[in-house]
Amino acid sequence: MGALAILSSTMSKNPVLPIFAESLQTPEGFWTGFVAVASTIPGILISLPAGSLSDILGRRKVLLVSSFIFASAPFLYLLINSWWQLILVRFYHGFATGMFVPVAEALIAETFPTKRGERISLFSSITIIGRTIAPILGGFILFATNNNFHSLYLAVGAAGVTAFITALPFLKRKNVENKKFKEKATVLRDVLKGWKKIAETPGVLTVGFVEASQYYTYGSVEFFLVKYMENVANLNSFLQGIIMACILIAVTISKPYFGRVSDRIGRKIPIITGCIISGVPLAFIPFSTEFSVLLLIAILYGLGFSLVTSSTPALASELVPIKVVGAAIGFLSTIMDVGQTLGPIICSFILITILGYKGLFFSLTIVLLSSCILFLKSLKHN
Repeated sequence: MGALAILSSTMSKNPVLPIFAESLQTPEGFWTGFVAVASTIPGILISLPAGSLSDILGRRKVLLVSSFIFASAPFLYLLINSWWQLILVRFYHGFATGMFVPVAEALIAETFPTKRGERISLFSSITIIGRTIAPILGGFILFATNNNFHSLYLAVGAAGVTAFITALPFLKRKNVENKKFKEKATVLRDVLKGWKKIAETPGVLTVGFVEASQYYTYGSVEFFLVKYMENVANLNSFLQGIIMACILIAVTISKPYFGRVSDRIGRKIPIITGCIISGVPLAFIPFSTEFSVLLLIAILYGLGFSLVTSSTPALASELVPIKVVGAAIGFLSTIMDVGQTLGPIICSFILITILGYKGLFFSLTIVLLSSCILFLKSLKHN
C-alpha cells in the first residue's frame, strides 16, 4: 500500500508539475513557488492531528481516509483549467501523505513491538522505491504521450485507486483498545491530552530535534549538492545523477538492516553514530571536485542518514504510552516536514554571503553535530 500510495503522489508532481503549471500560465515568482510547496503545507498541518486521531479512533480508519484521498485526488487534476485550481488540488492531495505515513508507522510500531526499528525501516525503504520509480514512469508516460497530462494523471489515479483497494481489508479488523479508549472521553479532550503528554516528555522533543536536523540537512543536500556539482565541480548531468541516486540506494538498502541493529543494541548508539557519519563528511564537500570523492561522501552521508532515521520513529514510539504512539510519530513527521522546508530556504541565504558553499555545507555539519550533542546531553538527564 505504501509503495503504491507514494508512487502515485510522487508521480503527480515529478516531473510533470512544473510543465503542467507552465501550461496553465501560472504567474512567475511567488505563485510558481506556491504550486511547488502547496502539497507540503498539509503535511505540516495534519501529521500530528492525524496521529492523535488514530490513537483515539483507530489506525485503520485514518488510513482508510488517507487512502481515499490518494484515490480521489488524481482525478481532480483532469478537471483543472486554471493555475489557482492546481494549487487547490495540490493542497488537497498533500493531506494524503501527511496522514498516511505517520499513522502507518504507528500501526507498525504497535503491531511489532520488538521489531519496531526493522519493520518501520522496511516500510520506509519500500516507500522510497515507489518514490524512485515515480519520476521514471511519469517521465516515460509524458514522453510516450507527447506531454498528455490527462494520460499521466489517469495513471496516477490507477496507482491511487489500487492503494485504496489494498486498504479495504483494514475495514474488517477491529482495534478493541482504541474503541474502549474512545468511549471514555471526547475526541478533542483526548487529542489535547495526547499533545500534553508529548510536551511533557523531553525525550520525544529531543528526538524530534534530531529528526528535524536530519531532514533540514537532507532537503539542503538534495538541492545544493546538485548546484555545487553543476557550478563548481563541473560534473555532467549523468555523473550528478549517479551521485544523487547513490544516496537513495544507500538509504533504501541499509535502512531495514540498521533498524534491525537498533532493535538489538538500542536506539542510542545508531543515532549518535549516524549523526557523526552523516555530518562530518559534508564539511569536506567544498574542498573537492573529484567525482570519486563526492561519490564516497554521498554514500557515507546516506548511510549516516539511514542510521539515524531507522531509529528515531521507533525511539519516539517507545518513549510514550501505547495510547499516544500515533501522536508521537505524528509530531515527528510534522517537525520533519518543517526541517525539510526550512533547510533549503536558510541555506540559500548562506550561499549568497561571502561564506558561499564552504559556509553552507559547514553549517549543515554544525547542525547535525549539534543535534548529536543535544541528544547526548538528554541521555545524561534520563
